[in-house]
Amino acid sequence: MTSTLTISRLTKTFGAVKALSDVSLCVAPGERVALLGHNGAGKSTLMKVILGLISPDGGEVSVCGAAPGHAGARTKVAYLPENVAFHSALTGLEQITYYMRLRNVDPSGAMELLDRVGLGFAAKRRIGTYSKGMRQRVGLAQALIGRPSLLVLDEPTSGLDPVSRRDFYELLDGLAADGASILLSSHALTEVEARTDRLLILSGGQMVAEGTLPELRREAALPVAMHVTALNGYESDIMAALPGAIRLNGGLHLTCAQDEKLATLARISALQDKVADLDVVPPSLEDIYSHFSRRDGQ
Repeated sequence: MTSTLTISRLTKTFGAVKALSDVSLCVAPGERVALLGHNGAGKSTLMKVILGLISPDGGEVSVCGAAPGHAGARTKVAYLPENVAFHSALTGLEQITYYMRLRNVDPSGAMELLDRVGLGFAAKRRIGTYSKGMRQRVGLAQALIGRPSLLVLDEPTSGLDPVSRRDFYELLDGLAADGASILLSSHALTEVEARTDRLLILSGGQMVAEGTLPELRREAALPVAMHVTALNGYESDIMAALPGAIRLNGGLHLTCAQDEKLATLARISALQDKVADLDVVPPSLEDIYSHFSRRDGQ
């Protein structure tokens, strides 16, 4: 399957600062990929290169089979910045209609787009009366004009309430199911942990990790946490059988290496007559992100 976005050994320098160094990645049709990194990691520079706003110093970039910024790429790529800005005197419907005309798309579908992002009820209100979350949804509506093959989204859920965030990711799921590729940058790790297919972690301009969450968990080899709730009167017996367990939050907490997980579970299973409940907590995306992006002095 041909990738929608392919980047090979990309480099970009600003003076003495190496913003990107030997970065390679690809995004397949229908794939939802999260781009993670601390401020200054190179995420914005990478997105600007993909959009054709700046040129790389080295490496190769293919966007929908064309060079970044080429007409063939621009017609198939949509971008949503973190902080969108629209004319406050226009209504949501007028703004989307205007953008559709700019892209030579039939403007009769403007209302359908606004309904799709949950703004149909406010379509004829001036954007100056919209909340930040509503303006973000206008931005998403304009990003969907023309059924793009690649969506580049920078902190797309900024300003959205929890229900709107859920609706947003359901919309992305539908777009991906229809074959659209999605590259999104986000600091909301709990969101992307459950709603993306693959994770890319940038640190200091370098790609320090990439893969699915299970793959990154195996690579990071961080400890697994377990929380055991003892039946009344058996807490001491369980602590004796599980050296290293500590009392925490009304139960017993212990950790083990990934390759010791099954053996530890077997030991706990042997105590089943004394155990009321067991929770196994694998390393979270936040733990994995901190592991791979850790830098000296931070």
